[in-house]
Amino acid sequence: MLALWAIFLLSALVISWALDIDSRLSLSGEGTRMLKAEAVACSGAEVALHPAVTPGSPNLSRQLDNGASYEARLSGEGGRLNLNWLVAGEDPERLEILRRFLEIKEIDLHERDTMVDSLLDWVEPNTGLHHLNAPSESDDYHPPHTLLTRIEELKKIAGWSEFTSTPGWEDEFTLNSGGPVDLAWASRDVLLALPGLTPEIVDRFLQARRGPDGIDGTEDDTQIRGIDDARMLLGLNEEQFKHLNGLISFKDPVLRVVSVGTAGKAKRTVQMVFRRVGAVPQLITWKEF
Repeated sequence: MLALWAIFLLSALVISWALDIDSRLSLSGEGTRMLKAEAVACSGAEVALHPAVTPGSPNLSRQLDNGASYEARLSGEGGRLNLNWLVAGEDPERLEILRRFLEIKEIDLHERDTMVDSLLDWVEPNTGLHHLNAPSESDDYHPPHTLLTRIEELKKIAGWSEFTSTPGWEDEFTLNSGGPVDLAWASRDVLLALPGLTPEIVDRFLQARRGPDGIDGTEDDTQIRGIDDARMLLGLNEEQFKHLNGLISFKDPVLRVVSVGTAGKAKRTVQMVFRRVGAVPQLITWKEF
């Protein structure tokens, strides 16, 4: 009996040791795959930085010999609403773009007023006064009175908590573009927030801009050579187009690349925002997740 018990205990120890080894090997293998996925994601991002690479370039997607792959997407940062630009100087035309955008997102009038006024209080110098619909400063609420440095700061601003709790709320905001809305990349909701652009005008423009596949940044996109071509696609005459002066741009030099690397079941994503000026890109932000 003692021999049987000894054999049983020895077997249990051997099995436990084998399982521990297998677990360590699995963790090591998963760690290796995660590192490989991160490396190829970085490779995709580096490819996108090259000045000769365009959004529809086939080089933005590649399967490597070791089984890993990357898929990178290049887009214009100017298609997003630059919040610091919108609130700077309390320009009524720019603020109206923000108000219309929030209305499109189905924010009611009272909430919009609170959100906009609170944002203005947050970024403007402290004069001891506050906007009508913004809360006063208190022990629990201290606006820094400086421009935003991160989009996530909106979560701290009075009135913005519900909006910023919805998935993808930040997808149409930026702090890094030149300011005016880039017609080459703006989404439907951003375009609708511009003065004089109706759903019919915007839908017709997007259909033409995106080409047959309905996706921006692919090879079948309509080639728009400049702001005049964009005006023609919008179907606006010169007088109508004047209402957009100073509010729009075309081909803002700030770009965003999101590169997803895959190795087995492991996935890693690298996101970069950079300014493409000359042969050497200027990196603005970098994020891995």
